[in-house]
Amino acid sequence: MAHKPQIKIPATYMRGGTSKGVFFNLTDLPEAAQVPGEARDKLLLRVIGSPDPYGKQTDGMGGATSSTSKTVILSKSSQPDHDIDYLFGQVAIDKPFIDWSGNCGNLTAAVGSFAIKTGLVDVGRIPKNGIAIVRIWQANINKTIIAHVPITEGMVQETGDFELDGVTFPAAEIQIEFMDPADGEGAMFPTGNLVDDLDVPGVDTFKATLI
Repeated sequence: MAHKPQIKIPATYMRGGTSKGVFFNLTDLPEAAQVPGEARDKLLLRVIGSPDPYGKQTDGMGGATSSTSKTVILSKSSQPDHDIDYLFGQVAIDKPFIDWSGNCGNLTAAVGSFAIKTGLVDVGRIPKNGIAIVRIWQANINKTIIAHVPITEGMVQETGDFELDGVTFPAAEIQIEFMDPADGEGAMFPTGNLVDDLDVPGVDTFKATLI
C-alpha cells in the first residue's frame, strides 16, 4: 500500500503570555505553504490536530483550548525599519478553519525571542548583555510592535522572576509596545474614559475599560 512521503519541518513550541503556539520560520515551510492558501492551511491544521470531532487535538500540537490552538509564521521583514514580519493564525479546534484576521497579543511576547534564536534578527542589533529591541511588523493587522527582549551573554534570557496571572511559573519579562494601535483617527478609548461604569439591569454595575 502506497503512503504519502513523510517530511520534516523545523518548528518551535513556545509560550507567550497566557497562550502557547507552534512557531515557524517561513522559509522552513514547504514551498507551497510559503504563500497564503489551501496548502498552508492544510499543513497547519494537521500540525495542530484540527479539525478534531473529539475536541481534544490528541493527534497534534494543539492543547484543545483557544489559547493553545495557535500558529505563528515569521520571516525577515519586507518593511523598512523593521526586523521581522509576524503572521498569526488562530486554529479552530473542531472545524477546518484558520482565522488570519487578527493578532494574538500573548504570543507577540514570544515573537522577538524566536526571531533572535533563529537568526532572523541581525546580530549587530543584539547586545551581549542588556535588552534587544526587535521591530516587528504585524502582518495580519499592518501594525508596528516593539519587543524588548532581555539578553544574557548574547542569548535570550528565559528564566527570571516575572510573574503573570494565569501562568504557574515565573520567567523573564518581555515588554511589548504596540505602536499607534488605534486605526486612523479612531480613539483607543472610544468613550474618552480609562474606566467606565457599566450598568447591567437586574445584575449590578461593573467597572470596565472599553478599547
